[in-house]
Amino acid sequence: SKMIQTACGILTMVLGLQMAFKYDNIVYLALSLIIGAIIGYVLDIDGAILKLGGKLEKLTLKKGSENGNKSSTFAYAFLNSSVLFCVGAMSIVGSFKAGVEHDYTIIFTKSILDGFMAISFAAAMGIGTAFSIISIFIYQGALTLLSGVISPYVSELLISEVSACGGAIIMMIGINLLGLKKIKTANFVPALVIEVLFVELGPVVLGLFK
Repeated sequence: SKMIQTACGILTMVLGLQMAFKYDNIVYLALSLIIGAIIGYVLDIDGAILKLGGKLEKLTLKKGSENGNKSSTFAYAFLNSSVLFCVGAMSIVGSFKAGVEHDYTIIFTKSILDGFMAISFAAAMGIGTAFSIISIFIYQGALTLLSGVISPYVSELLISEVSACGGAIIMMIGINLLGLKKIKTANFVPALVIEVLFVELGPVVLGLFK
């Protein structure tokens, strides 16, 4: 199990690095992560998702979540898997193509890749990984339904910047899996929204000073 977890950690780091280097503006990325982390800390998003994972465990497993570390791995697996499968570029692009162009190729491809990753994550962290499908369904479903409204504002630059930010968050999951440091990854998720605001509003703000 420890070897599988290490392998998953390395793989996650590679995926995160690949995405993180897609950034166009390092200042946007840095500020997004810092501001996003502050917002996530204040809202305690990580804690909220862990609590949700605990409730899911109580609803689905016979043993309650009073078993200390053993039960906490369920919520931990749910949290990390949810973040990993939702912050990637394929989630965004695939949902938009499905909603606007009715092209489901990317979504199907992502589902297959997520399936293989989920098997590895389940082996490393536990059955809580399987319940990340709830997060994926809500997130990708919402993006697909709203794609027609949002698509005019989505550019290649926006996807690149959000992917880079997502990559940085995925790297944090890899660091957790490798046991290098305990990072509350979900607290950084607001950084994705801040990154969108920087990309969309940055040129407008700069234009005011010209």
